[in-house]
Amino acid sequence: MVDSQLRPSGVNSRDILERMLAVPREDFVPADARAFAYMDRAVPLGDGRFLASAEFHGLMLQEAAPRFADSALVVDGGSGYLPELLRPMVGTLAVVTPAQAARGEGAQGPFSLLLVDGAVEQVPQALAALLAADGRAITGLLADGVTRLAAGRRAGAAIALLPLAELGIPVLADFTRPKAWSF
Repeated sequence: MVDSQLRPSGVNSRDILERMLAVPREDFVPADARAFAYMDRAVPLGDGRFLASAEFHGLMLQEAAPRFADSALVVDGGSGYLPELLRPMVGTLAVVTPAQAARGEGAQGPFSLLLVDGAVEQVPQALAALLAADGRAITGLLADGVTRLAAGRRAGAAIALLPLAELGIPVLADFTRPKAWSF
């Protein structure tokens, strides 16, 4: 995983690589999916949950540059893997489901770091409100059918995101825009 997926993708932070080696991905998938835990795509876990690719998690953590001074919020894609990677790298950690995050429930901010374990079409205001004014956000972003890793900061009542790299990222259904007619 490190030599064939992470380093070729630019994940070279020693701290991130050590965490990814220390946390076995196979512990976060059902027994019948363990053979697929290290493949270079998301592993479906059922019920809309997934374990995103190691590349996504590695790039996400490297971009986030977590510090022990951070108070972090993770919107978990359903595997529990990303929170486990992040736990010893930050001072405090809260974890919520996508449904809780979409409603702004399950955690009280402000948080200095927000990680969303999946791709979103939009970040709900209720979730953005949990991020501190100078807080950092890293997520997958879905736009025009393409998913990208994105980083941003809070801007007023919203989070402004900058797309960084195209990646295959599972989409979180709780964060899709309502369908509307357009030209």
